[in-house]
Amino acid sequence: MMMNLLKKAILLVLISFFSFGCSDDDSATDTQGKAKVSIKLMDAPGDFEHVYIDIVDVMVKVNDNRDGEEGWQSLETINTGVYDLLTLTGGVNVLLVDDFEVLSGTLNQIRLILGDHNTVVIDGVTHPLKTPSAQQSGLKIKINQTLLPNMAYTFLLDFDVDKSIVVAGNSGNINLKPVIRASAEATTGTISGSILPLDVQTQISATNGVDEITTYADVEGNFLLVGLTPGNYTVTITPDPMSDLLPTVLENVEVSAENNTAIGVITME
Repeated sequence: MMMNLLKKAILLVLISFFSFGCSDDDSATDTQGKAKVSIKLMDAPGDFEHVYIDIVDVMVKVNDNRDGEEGWQSLETINTGVYDLLTLTGGVNVLLVDDFEVLSGTLNQIRLILGDHNTVVIDGVTHPLKTPSAQQSGLKIKINQTLLPNMAYTFLLDFDVDKSIVVAGNSGNINLKPVIRASAEATTGTISGSILPLDVQTQISATNGVDEITTYADVEGNFLLVGLTPGNYTVTITPDPMSDLLPTVLENVEVSAENNTAIGVITME
């Protein structure tokens, strides 16, 4: 009897190790309280030959509605560089930020930080775009979008070039006063459930035929699969091979954006 109790205790320790000690798995503990943010840039057509914008960073304010300089967080922009906005029309866009983790809650503002190489081409002549305020503080766009834990969101920043470029009277300066429309969509959902018995290490995976997401049940038997694009999934529950329990397969588990699909308690036999 004592030997059996000792074996069960060791199994519970192993379950805890595999559930919480492996950072590569999308377990509930790893992502609790966070959302993922992607940001794309596009443009509405304008009456210019080229409009070049030098993007050096993208920042956000989360759970902070103050107007000052406090609370800004860099999203470690993956595609910095000079972009011709007039090539980003008709559904074409550029991915600036990809799946960056931020705290869940409210995304209050997005800020584009510009470099020095901003120009506009009119009748074959290149003119510098004056961006005095943008150079110091960036282009700020109010969002106030709720970010739910364990969900992924894509924000589309849509420049309106015709309204954003202004010729400044007699000075001859051409100024950039951006008019940007921001829209957001939740792009992923989650699957949750519980596994019995508790003393068996269990792996849970979900696949839609293209992607596969994997996690482990925690010591209380609970699991959460995150980052699932909408669609139908096959969920496979695989117990430790030493347990003599058989895998369980659930077909056609539907996932929708910004929602959790709860599949209840699964008892392995």
